[in-house]
Amino acid sequence: MGDAGGEQRGIRIAIDRGGTFTDCVGNPGSGLMEDDVIIKLLSEDPSNYKDAPLEGIRRLMEKFTGNEIPRGQPLDTSKIESIRMGTTVATNALLERKGEKVAMVVTSGFKDCLEIGNQSRPKIFDLAIRRPDVLYQKVVEVDERVTLEDYAEDPHRNKTKAEAKHEDYKSKDLVQGLSGEAVRILKRPEEDKIKESLKGLYEDGFRSIAVCLMHAYTFPDHEALVGKLAKDIGFQHVSLSHELMPMIKLVPRATSACADAYLTPAIKKYISGFQAGFEGGLGTESVKKEEGSKGARCEFMQSDGGLVDVDQFSGLRAILSGPAGGVVGYALTSYDPETKTPVIGFDMGGTSTDVSRYGQGRYEHVFETTTAGVTIQSPQLDINTVAAGGGSRLFFKNGLFVVGPESAGAHPGPACYRKGGPLTVTDANLFLGRLLPDFFPKIFGKNEDEGLDPEASKKLFEELTEKINSETGKNMTADEVAFGFIKIANETMTRPIRSLTEAKGHDTAQHRLATFGGAGGQHAVAIAESLGVRQILVHRYSSVLSAYGMALADVVDESQVPESHVWNTNGESRDGLKSKMNELKERSRKRLTVQGFSDDSIEYEEYLNMRYRGTESALMVIKPSEEDAKEHYKSDDWAFGEAFVRQHEQEFGFTLPDRDIIIDDVRVRGIGKSFRGMSKTADQQLKEIKPKNVATDQAYSTAQVYFDGGRQDTKIYKLEDLEVGTRVAGPAIIADGTQTIVVTPDASALVIETHVVINIGEEGSGKKANAKEVDPILLSIFAHRFMAIAEQMGRALQKTSVSTNVKERLDYSCALFDDKGGLVANAPHLPVHLGSMSTCVRTQAEIWKGKLKKGDVIVSNHPEYGGTHLPDITVVTPAFSPKGEIIFYVASRAHHADIGGILPGSMPPHSRELYQEGAAIKSEKLVSEGKFDEKRITELLYDEPAQYPDCSGTRCLADNLNDLKAQIAANQKGINLISTLIEDYGEDVVQFYMRNIQDNAEQSVRTLLKEVSKRFEGQDLQAVDYMDDGSPISLRITIDGEKGEAVFDFEGTGPEVYGNINAPEAVTYSAIIYCLRCLVDQDIPLNQGCLKPVDVRIPPGCFLSPSEKAAVVGGNVLTSQRVTDVVFKCFEACAASQGDCNNLTFGYGGNLKSGKEEKGFGYYETIAGGSGAGKDWEGTSGVHTHMTNTRITDAEVFERRYPVILREFSLRPGSGGVGQHKGGDGVIRDIEFRIPVQVSILSERRVYRPYGLHGGGDAQCGKNIWVRKIKKVKSQGSGGEHEGKRREDGEAEEYQYRHISMGAKNTAAMQPGERIIVMTPGGGGYGKAGEKSKVELKEDYEKHWKKGSLASRLADWESSS
Repeated sequence: MGDAGGEQRGIRIAIDRGGTFTDCVGNPGSGLMEDDVIIKLLSEDPSNYKDAPLEGIRRLMEKFTGNEIPRGQPLDTSKIESIRMGTTVATNALLERKGEKVAMVVTSGFKDCLEIGNQSRPKIFDLAIRRPDVLYQKVVEVDERVTLEDYAEDPHRNKTKAEAKHEDYKSKDLVQGLSGEAVRILKRPEEDKIKESLKGLYEDGFRSIAVCLMHAYTFPDHEALVGKLAKDIGFQHVSLSHELMPMIKLVPRATSACADAYLTPAIKKYISGFQAGFEGGLGTESVKKEEGSKGARCEFMQSDGGLVDVDQFSGLRAILSGPAGGVVGYALTSYDPETKTPVIGFDMGGTSTDVSRYGQGRYEHVFETTTAGVTIQSPQLDINTVAAGGGSRLFFKNGLFVVGPESAGAHPGPACYRKGGPLTVTDANLFLGRLLPDFFPKIFGKNEDEGLDPEASKKLFEELTEKINSETGKNMTADEVAFGFIKIANETMTRPIRSLTEAKGHDTAQHRLATFGGAGGQHAVAIAESLGVRQILVHRYSSVLSAYGMALADVVDESQVPESHVWNTNGESRDGLKSKMNELKERSRKRLTVQGFSDDSIEYEEYLNMRYRGTESALMVIKPSEEDAKEHYKSDDWAFGEAFVRQHEQEFGFTLPDRDIIIDDVRVRGIGKSFRGMSKTADQQLKEIKPKNVATDQAYSTAQVYFDGGRQDTKIYKLEDLEVGTRVAGPAIIADGTQTIVVTPDASALVIETHVVINIGEEGSGKKANAKEVDPILLSIFAHRFMAIAEQMGRALQKTSVSTNVKERLDYSCALFDDKGGLVANAPHLPVHLGSMSTCVRTQAEIWKGKLKKGDVIVSNHPEYGGTHLPDITVVTPAFSPKGEIIFYVASRAHHADIGGILPGSMPPHSRELYQEGAAIKSEKLVSEGKFDEKRITELLYDEPAQYPDCSGTRCLADNLNDLKAQIAANQKGINLISTLIEDYGEDVVQFYMRNIQDNAEQSVRTLLKEVSKRFEGQDLQAVDYMDDGSPISLRITIDGEKGEAVFDFEGTGPEVYGNINAPEAVTYSAIIYCLRCLVDQDIPLNQGCLKPVDVRIPPGCFLSPSEKAAVVGGNVLTSQRVTDVVFKCFEACAASQGDCNNLTFGYGGNLKSGKEEKGFGYYETIAGGSGAGKDWEGTSGVHTHMTNTRITDAEVFERRYPVILREFSLRPGSGGVGQHKGGDGVIRDIEFRIPVQVSILSERRVYRPYGLHGGGDAQCGKNIWVRKIKKVKSQGSGGEHEGKRREDGEAEEYQYRHISMGAKNTAAMQPGERIIVMTPGGGGYGKAGEKSKVELKEDYEKHWKKGSLASRLADWESSS
């Protein structure tokens, strides 16, 4: 174990209490690896011991002292130097929802802020929307309010100077917050009222509360007041959001405070029970005791990879306590500071596979992560669960091999665990000979003394093989089937690993793979090959690496304060930041000194959290090291600005030289060093070692193990029999009591002192595949590959784009098409783009047939040519074969924030003609043989729209051009990736599987239609619903049950409208694909095949097939939602959801033909409502439904960026329909404007109510209210014009506010102090009220997944239409 400075040495113990096993590593005090003792025991074994870590320490103490220690006797702490521990207590309390009873205290108007969250739904195709439960049981609202005086989008950049400090808030209305921003106090809290509410909670039995008030990150005083009153009343635990994490964003900060209040009492309870098992107590305080038994130091691992004294360990920082040890373990044993090769950590256990990365000699942290459905703000290591581990279940569905996400868990576990479990990845490894029962603990069977059961796995594989062969007409062997599943499992894991490294701008192939966890060694080589990684390091302690990591880790003290400076290089602003930084360093130093660290063993990492003005993608930038400063920044070690620009370029692919850089936070990480370096790194050992081949007689046994192509005689070696320097060529298996390492035929393993190093040979063999018959395994692999290409295009686009719409709202879509323009794969999944892109690509392919050359790129957004609405611009690039034929197309579509027209934002509520909505491009070359035609695209976007009456050209041309270039780059990325695929498999094979993946989707939809026809036999499937202007959408569906085909006939739908709810045909196709995918309720590839069995008939001239000049802006966002409602009504799938997106825009500025250009800003949001109930689910409140899923801007960020006060954002009780299962409620969003702006609302369902189903009640309609300031009138006039004038002459300052209905679609110039209140519709109810509920709760398989940066990125994609 690592060696710390100092003289006397006692026993050192490190423990990782995992879900299944508890691992203990002990050292008698010598610090030498060979003296370490390792103990593995079950985490839960109530018949033998109460607490596993305590039992582990007892056994180690018996070993080291040679004395027998009876269970239950307090342990002698005088012999123990330190205990270090990682624990899953917090995670388990969160997963099982077994924390403390908690109440939340929040600013008035925000009681539902955590229930609404960011309003997106987790799974886009689930009609039964399930969001995680909140952790509190009751909410108290405090009538207090502050806001920020200035706003970031202000074109004039006004900065108010507040003279008063925030402590003077009782006497001054304008004070300076901690971040330097001016804070206006709108309403001070009344102490008596707060006391009364808190007493009520105390009497209800609450002892733990979480407090989160608006803008408390910069103005903590109101929160501190509530905290003080709560302590006085006697609450045992009070979590104040500004103390836990003073970062902007109300929702994550409130969730964090709740999580802390929910978990910390549970942890304290556990710790006091644990401490009672020791004579002298534990922790820094106990070590200082003068009399009685001397205590031992005891530190717990936090989620950020640092240790903290037992007395300071809190719930919020404990969530990744166990896995963090593993990251520290591989980081310190696999990374060499001299060679600087970055490492990917691959931790595959029984229930999850976790991936992380370590490079540049420091840990990668994220500040917002989701675990067990709770999003938390707190520094955590960036650990990402990518699959369910060895317990992932295996299925054959719809002609494809599928692995997970369902897991067999620990009970019943895999089939081979002798508990009647299902087939899993572990069974496949066992069946193929890659897992050896001899080397697996014998803990199964009735008496827990039997080994794994290979027969059980074999029986289930034979049954599944029979099923696959009968369905596909193939003749596969059980071996081939099992190996097929292993390949798909590896493919499922490599996609997110690649995503994790590439999304941050790193090349995956430049890494090493460090594998640990019980199952990692069986998959490592295949994963590495697939990632292009050439070397794998397996630590000798890899199965207990988390515990080993605890032993090596450092004690850490984190502190952070908010800031709002613009970065500039002058001395004054630097000095301010430096003094803030020094204050934080001093704070850390004091805390670490108390824990026994001398000044010379403390190091500091200094960070600034920085971003460009107008963006939300902040980067945590570390202060450049001495050598970095020399190499890149002219020896300036405070070059944070240049370091930010460099990191931004690497991570996002561009910089914004003309924008200010804003500093959001100052952070210091104080590190008390306890690890003094190992004797030699793996790289140093590799340099010095003289490898010799293994002697043939050293094999323990030989087995028949399956590798690509068949079973081979494979030698099995025991790791302890191999001396340092032995080289083992594959195929081979190296095993010890805790792990099995598979060395494939083209790899070799080298044993060094600390690791087994696997080197992967150059692959010479091309992939064997033919284009004559379909191989179901390859079909599944290609489904993943095509999807991965579309995803990587999406990442490239998001990374290189500049506008908020693409970068943060993620309103874009990328896709891959066959040579005819048929959709092959589409990502991210924006329902409204699903089918419509291919209409566009097919149209362009027809127009340009035979005229395109290599390097040409086409651009189009016209509704007649497959567009949706004008802001969505599509860029199409053809890809050519060496012979010069087009073999496929790639396309990307992005929503541009402005493309001209009558109003900023190009989403006018009153447009009647297409030209009023901005630039309309039918079909133009954007790039000719590699040359970007900037002149022509500028004419199209800027000059042409301004020729029309009252219209302006685009109001943000620079952003348009940048985003178009990003779209071109994304397409190029797609072409390069497919070219690589073609090099691997050959052009004919790739094209063959492009067609077959479409056939596969077609088959899935046909199967669905056959099932539906049985359910509705003899019934007429028809429905009609009305738009708010009275236009009917009428649909009749006729199904041919034998062929699995359907006709969707919209005969009877209303005529084209002189308004903007006309929807291009492409939109209806998207709605139908979306509905079919929801009804299939399985992951099927979404492509052209889905629509093959469907004949869509739209009568010409109706508003679902408008003429070329018709206005269509509402078609995409409103009509698409209503078409969805009608389709689901036909199938009786669920009651209606809100049927609307509630599009709200406000802003000012533009370049009208008549006047001059005025600088301004524009803001656009869509607002959630209620979802409809169904046969076994209730509707969800305050969530986006069906064709959209965009997030809402956090309340605090909203007020920081725009001149608004968000008065209320809460659920609208009673707006959902009643019934056996009730519909979800809509929301109330009340916004007050602080400067004059133009406000527009474009909405539906303000007249016709969302329908209930099968006797369920209809939901309430929505309402849009303008709270308008009207002059108060003294006396009524009595006729005559002079009287009228007299009425106006009242006293100037007397005003009253009137509530005025704006109807569904309207725009108004609002004055300061005026508000818009949007009340959104609910969802319909299902079944008659009073009948017994049949709600079924489906299990969420990803509940226990650790969700770092990767998941937040995927969630971003999922929530972005």
